[in-house]
Amino acid sequence: MDYSGNEAVVMKNVCKDFKVLNRHEGLKGSIRDLFSRDYNTVSAVKDVTMTVNRGEIIGYLGPNGAGKSTTIKMMTGVLEPTSGEILVNGKVPYKNRTENCEKIGVVFGQRSQLWWSLPLIESFKLLRDLYMVPQKDYDAMIDLYRSLVDIEPILHKPVRQMSLGQRTLSDILAAFLHNPPIVFLDEPTIGLDVSMKAKIRELILGLNKEKNTTVILTTHDMGDVDALCRRIVIIDKGTKIYDNDIEHLKNYFGSYRTLKLQMSDGAWEEYLIDEKTTDVMDVIMEKQKEKKIKDVKILEISTEEVIKKIYEGSTK
Repeated sequence: MDYSGNEAVVMKNVCKDFKVLNRHEGLKGSIRDLFSRDYNTVSAVKDVTMTVNRGEIIGYLGPNGAGKSTTIKMMTGVLEPTSGEILVNGKVPYKNRTENCEKIGVVFGQRSQLWWSLPLIESFKLLRDLYMVPQKDYDAMIDLYRSLVDIEPILHKPVRQMSLGQRTLSDILAAFLHNPPIVFLDEPTIGLDVSMKAKIRELILGLNKEKNTTVILTTHDMGDVDALCRRIVIIDKGTKIYDNDIEHLKNYFGSYRTLKLQMSDGAWEEYLIDEKTTDVMDVIMEKQKEKKIKDVKILEISTEEVIKKIYEGSTK
């Protein structure tokens, strides 16, 4: 497989299959299952080819069960591909798990890598020793954190006393602490308020800019995608269905508009209109017959609506 050194991740025709036991009901069925060889093969990832260059922030998107987590687990070395080739930082991750772990950072779900009862600064010191980060580099990273976000209020606070937003922020700081070339972020802003989401997005952008860290982001929050990602990859049912920048994605649906109507009772109604097939004024006039319209707004199609239409199209 070609590798020039400028790529953070290279995947070529990667597939991952799982054997799933066909289970039977009842006690007799459970006993029978102990000796059963009746398996189905489920393809979680099918022939995915992708290159991620150093310094990119990639949005890796897809509906639940699309194969996102399986792909990420192969990149991090947790799973071995059934077939195909994969390189992360120039190494095969499942064959070089220890070395691969030293050169990546991860924030998966709400699983914290911090020590629950210790102040955050003590967790940072433990991670410094674990990754053998030179003191000079560690101090420089802490100073960088201070310049990007106000970390003083949480540095000496035990993790168990932190809010969800503070813990998420701390986990992201921990993932970048040893200056890895690649960081994997899985739903980093889920459940957070608007203010904390904005703070975390600014932090990720700042660390990417200062350290040229490659970030692979999985999320269902299109605000994260719009704020962070210039390129997105969409996977559905294990197959890659889109790989390009966001603006190119929107051009696919350039004729779509979101029509918002405020009715006489004050309620807003929303419609997605394809101007190639439907006249906006026809829709307005038709709705006017049902109920008086107080206000009208016509908006460009959002990233979220585009993604939704791609998911709908891929299932058809």
